[in-house]
Amino acid sequence: MEMSNVTRAKAAATAVAVSLGLPVSDAVVLHNSNKLALRLTPCDVFARVAPVGQEVAQFEVELARRLTEIGSPVCPLEPRADPVVYTRDGFAVTLWIYYEPVTPHLSPVDYAQALERLHAGMREAEVPSQRFTGRITEAEDVVADPERSPELADTERVFLSGRLASLRKAIEERGAVEQLLHGEPHPGNVLSTANGPLFIDFETCCRGPVEFDLAHAPEMVCGHYPNLDQGLLDECRQLVLAMVAAWRWELGDEFPNGRLNGEAFLRALHDGPPWPTLDTMNKRLGAQ
Repeated sequence: MEMSNVTRAKAAATAVAVSLGLPVSDAVVLHNSNKLALRLTPCDVFARVAPVGQEVAQFEVELARRLTEIGSPVCPLEPRADPVVYTRDGFAVTLWIYYEPVTPHLSPVDYAQALERLHAGMREAEVPSQRFTGRITEAEDVVADPERSPELADTERVFLSGRLASLRKAIEERGAVEQLLHGEPHPGNVLSTANGPLFIDFETCCRGPVEFDLAHAPEMVCGHYPNLDQGLLDECRQLVLAMVAAWRWELGDEFPNGRLNGEAFLRALHDGPPWPTLDTMNKRLGAQ
């Protein structure tokens, strides 16, 4: 989110909280990408803000409410507010309980067990959702349209388009069991709390094999998740690399250092196996 919109988004979240009788003197930015994550103080509320129409906040709120009711490891909605999406000044605002981080790093065992519990809860709280292939289509549309990805070289456009198509085909031909998934359960979407790991950000929920979710998790986490298909996991890791590469080349992408990320993810695809995890790629890029 551009800085001019960050200021307005912070004001919108603050106004919503104050209208509910929650004391707010500051809105601290915790994360800024397509959606803004804020800590409102002193009421200690976790606010998520996005431009209206660029979010699936109502779906996210309803799913989180259902998952909380059945005891899944998710960040609950703020109990001092109604479980709804608030709109203010063109922004959609949702309010959640804020948890102070208790450790800098999650145990891979705890992470894997929490994700397994989340998947079990999602099977119980089944809601309509697109398949993971819908996200492939979104990436393919970016790659196919030079007006949406003008800086992507033609040779890379052909390469990336072919890789997305071949991976879609390979994964679908496996015929793996599919279920509702988080969509992006990477470390940035897992809170380390006194109550254990809690997942946030369900706007990318989709149906697919659990290996698609695990492709977003660190390598050591996958080693503790039971009954994974390693071949399918490798294909899903390639798919994640390809999709992220596509999105980083989209015109108007607001991800920090997006072009450098796009180039790095393309190199990883060209380099071949062993396929790096999303976590490994982010660490490499953070060290540069």
